[in-house]
Amino acid sequence: MNDNSPPAHPSFAQALRVWAKIGLLSFGGPAGQIALMHKELVEDRRWISETRFLHALNYCMLLPGPEAQQLATYVGWLLHGWRGGVAAGVLFVLPGFAVILALATGYALFQQLDWVESIFFGLKAAVLAVVIEALLRVARRALKNALSYGLAVGAFVALFFFAVPFPVVVLVAGLTGYGVAKRRPDLLSGGGHKPSGAAQDASAVIDDTSIHVSPSWGRALAVTSIWGGLWIAPLLVVGMIWGWGNTFADIFLFFSQMAVVTFGGAYAVLAYVASEAVGTFGWLQAGEMLDGLALAETTPGPLVLVLSFVGYIAGFRSSLGLDPLWGGVLGASLATWVTFVPCFLWIFLGAPYIERLRSNVALAGALAAITAAVVGVIFNLALWFALHVIFDEVGRIEASIISMAWPVWDTLNWSALALTVLAAVSLFILHWGVLRTLALSALAGLLLQLLV
Repeated sequence: MNDNSPPAHPSFAQALRVWAKIGLLSFGGPAGQIALMHKELVEDRRWISETRFLHALNYCMLLPGPEAQQLATYVGWLLHGWRGGVAAGVLFVLPGFAVILALATGYALFQQLDWVESIFFGLKAAVLAVVIEALLRVARRALKNALSYGLAVGAFVALFFFAVPFPVVVLVAGLTGYGVAKRRPDLLSGGGHKPSGAAQDASAVIDDTSIHVSPSWGRALAVTSIWGGLWIAPLLVVGMIWGWGNTFADIFLFFSQMAVVTFGGAYAVLAYVASEAVGTFGWLQAGEMLDGLALAETTPGPLVLVLSFVGYIAGFRSSLGLDPLWGGVLGASLATWVTFVPCFLWIFLGAPYIERLRSNVALAGALAAITAAVVGVIFNLALWFALHVIFDEVGRIEASIISMAWPVWDTLNWSALALTVLAAVSLFILHWGVLRTLALSALAGLLLQLLV
């Protein structure tokens, strides 16, 4: 890192190998994935400078969708244009999608076996502890002043007590942050990442002097046409084969909606997805949503691949004349397609404009406000999970404008509570990490079945 001369520009083949490595090793959620990319791209290979890496990350944090996958796409684009961005983004997702497809198939086929149910009983408890850990991690980063705490509390109250739609919460938070930053930027810091340490001073292939594609209306129109067309194409195929009112069309339209509102990552949107998938569409049960999150926690790639699991189960159970397994594959593929294709649109369309920005107070304020609100969203998710893990029955209280979940207290499941405590000890006291905690909880669930 003391050598001031930049390394040679990597070939496309070299980049492919590195992106494949990152895709295979990208466990640990967005924090771990971003740290892995920083080590591989900034520290070890110096393909991009610290300043440019963090500038790209700040933009990706403003976008809906998985920020780590979008960051990989952005850096791939900086290195090798659109083909580099496509390669980086696809390879970041592909290993995890293959694994979640295999796990969802096994789940759909063998879910009713007692030992499988016991394993997932243990995994649900671990997932609750993982969500609490995510809540604390995001809160430490996002809540820095009275306004950010107010946004977090307001988001939680709106979601839990009044059932305000998640997209509305995100929109109001973003507009609040934008307006405050324009008028009183001192009240809400940017919430982005700032460079620090020796890495920012090292020469890199992509550094502050590197100039990439200049934005233009013609280019924006071409990018929107290509990626917008790719986004909508599967719906046209589904419509021509099965018509427009069916499960596959619903999967496409619902997860397309999620693609434009999933600010804050998978944890922030899961409560809304679960509510709709369970309550509105009837694709799966609340406990099965937790099972899907547990599976996604064990795979590489973005945690939002849990949506692929939801799509698989929906397609498996309503395959419209297909073999159920092929229906599941189609449902998972549609959910994955409409979750990640828009990410390429956001990057290829916006990156040239973002490259011209080094700081924008208003956009940073919107990011900080959304990140603060996401703390409240994740708290709502954690409470929703806790109620469905620890209690066998959860009802609702409906009174005037209040609409909130409420447990049936005499259905408290002491075994689930004990497994949750075990998972919390593993994560917070022993610091075993997510994968070891999931394995411990799965084994404990299995042993509990054998002993009871």
